[in-house]
Amino acid sequence: MTKNYLLEIGLEEMPAHVVTKSVDQLAQKAEKYLKENRISFDSVEKFSTPRRLTILVKDIAEKQTDIDVKAKGPSKKIAQDADGNWTKAAQGFARGQKMTPDDIFFEELKGVEYAYIQKHEDGQKVEAVLSHMDEVIKSITFPTRMRWGSYDFEYIRPIHWLVSLLDSEEVPVKILDVTSGRMTRGHRFLGQDIEIDDAKNYVEKLKSQFVIVDAKERKQVIADQIDKISKDNDWDIDVDPDLLEEVNNLVEYPTTFYGSFDKKYLEIPEEVLITSMKDNQRYFYVRDQAGKLAPYFIGVRNGNTEHIENVVRGNEKVLVARLEDADFFFKEDQKKTIADYVEKLKSVNFHVKIGTMFEKMARVHQIAEHLAKLFKLDATETKDLLRASDIYKFDLVTNMVDEFPELQGVMGEKYAEIMGETEAVAHAVREHYMPISAEGDVPASKVGAALAIADKIDSLVTFYAVDLIPSGSNDPYALRRQAYGIVRILDQYQWSLNLNDLQDYLKTNLTVPAKLDLAKNEKAIDDFMIDRVRQLLNKKGIKNDIVDVVASGSNADPIAMIDVAQVLQNHTKDDDFKVIMEALGRIVNLSKKAKFGYSDDLAVDDSLFENPSEKALKAGVAKVSDDSAEELFNQLAALRPTIDSYFDENMIMDKNEAVKNNRLTQLVIANHLIANLGDLSKIVTK
Repeated sequence: MTKNYLLEIGLEEMPAHVVTKSVDQLAQKAEKYLKENRISFDSVEKFSTPRRLTILVKDIAEKQTDIDVKAKGPSKKIAQDADGNWTKAAQGFARGQKMTPDDIFFEELKGVEYAYIQKHEDGQKVEAVLSHMDEVIKSITFPTRMRWGSYDFEYIRPIHWLVSLLDSEEVPVKILDVTSGRMTRGHRFLGQDIEIDDAKNYVEKLKSQFVIVDAKERKQVIADQIDKISKDNDWDIDVDPDLLEEVNNLVEYPTTFYGSFDKKYLEIPEEVLITSMKDNQRYFYVRDQAGKLAPYFIGVRNGNTEHIENVVRGNEKVLVARLEDADFFFKEDQKKTIADYVEKLKSVNFHVKIGTMFEKMARVHQIAEHLAKLFKLDATETKDLLRASDIYKFDLVTNMVDEFPELQGVMGEKYAEIMGETEAVAHAVREHYMPISAEGDVPASKVGAALAIADKIDSLVTFYAVDLIPSGSNDPYALRRQAYGIVRILDQYQWSLNLNDLQDYLKTNLTVPAKLDLAKNEKAIDDFMIDRVRQLLNKKGIKNDIVDVVASGSNADPIAMIDVAQVLQNHTKDDDFKVIMEALGRIVNLSKKAKFGYSDDLAVDDSLFENPSEKALKAGVAKVSDDSAEELFNQLAALRPTIDSYFDENMIMDKNEAVKNNRLTQLVIANHLIANLGDLSKIVTK
């Protein structure tokens, strides 16, 4: 016979962004706990509101599964003395298993006899296991935690009540001074405390007290109400899923309403209005059927329709106050020029250890000028890029961005357009922040893409220059995201950028104060960037060994590395891929025996050749072109018969030192070409 188990954690209102993740954790950790304790069940249902995290375990077994255990103890030499008497070690082993030494038997394991005890364990009743569910409650992790009262215990919010029921039977669970029972709390304003008579009645009991505990049901109620408002008014409402999730985790009994604001505010840039509504007030914004922003908003109340008109007026008043501020800032900001704002950046720190925003823009101008040549931008694109690099941070000191920091870049574009900058310059000002998340959109324009790379390169090298380097999960300046953004943009535009050459250029040409040592962590920056290339290759589904190959090679150009990885991946299905890799791998491995490395003046002496295969390999290698990864692979693959013959006919480590070094020279030269594909010794062929 099976039962249902209900566990509810009642708290003060939690931040919306932690509710779903927390109840997911509760369910996962409860499942794990029950399985580890041999309690079978059918499923775990989740319920959540801002004030509660709840699970309902369906069809839970009445007791643990019985098990037979064979416990391993000390070796026979330790368990018995020379006369065959039980030692203290054997007696302690038996006592620990709640048995006697007479229950011990010996079995051989890897040539050694060990003491064992076979015992049968009857499963405990499920109530005994469930009484320790406080362990599950305490194991949930949160991004932030707090203490309350005089306790050292930390949680997302103070715990005020617990419900723990096995069908209708209370199963005591205690956290601090809170002991579980069957009493839960209804809606803070509309409901009352209520007794849960049976676990299966939990949802309906709380619904009678104006709490919809099923988050999916609650979200659907909101969506349906928004849809009705939309249809009744012939509006187009963008129901953003993230906003819907957030609003859903702010209410227990949702009632959707709409309000309005004066049309005059539509003169403010749309992005400002949307930010004021969506990000600041958690409203859904409205468009008319022509796609234009309309002077209305959709809000969600935590309650019923009673006095809803007062709620509407209150929300309108709050929103209008914000729009009044935005309107004022928008007009005031336009009274100054871009040059005025750029001048103010001389007193705004980028970072106290690095310098000002004005100095950063000067460096980015230099980097952008270099990139324009590398990326072969035309004269107009280059002109727009350099102009953008001179002003692109100006909006940081505007009133609007000071009030709405999330609009940085957005307002820069708006103001740049208003103040007469070209469309390309204005777009670049906005796009230089992109991508704003790991997998966010990359800039749509070449000018914006080049500026984004230049800005991120400056951040990377200057933070490393003052030892502000990411470690573990600690990355306060989002350098991982910025470096990954560089790699993604390069990949999007297929722009080559040799990391070693770039750092050499920056060390020689970039104007930086003496405190910024750009050579200090040069190798660390290369490794950091290559790890981001790894990240992108993993995202593209490239095999792990191929990722290791290209990441360990001599190539320091992310695009070349990506191209090589794709070429190798494509050829893994070739019938002769294994033998090609083995042939090239022999060159890679044997070339490591040379006591000299590759240089441009390294030459092979034909007079020391003893076999035709030596001449054939020299001629074949000389014809190899590395113009593209595909071409390089195909030409090296074509050399495979020559390589096989070479190793069949020649002893590389010849007793004659001159012959040996001449053959190693051939291999080092060949390996220099192979290294453009990566370290092929890491390839896995089966």
